[in-house]
Amino acid sequence: MKRLPISLLVILCLTLGLAPFVPEPHLWQKLKMLAGGTLTRPVDIFDLMLHGFPFVLLALRLLARDSKAVR
Repeated sequence: MKRLPISLLVILCLTLGLAPFVPEPHLWQKLKMLAGGTLTRPVDIFDLMLHGFPFVLLALRLLARDSKAVR
């Protein structure tokens, strides 16, 4: 995990995480569906995982960096 450059993860978040940009990002759409209780189709769940994965990786990478600084 520590080998992944933060800049690469930010680029992944901005491209895959927010694609498509118009009319609204898939991640935002799927999060609204999740909050509304309508995220039930397997393809929608897969979409949420696919577009959310870069953000999870970035969060884990930042947490790994911060835990190293605490030691």
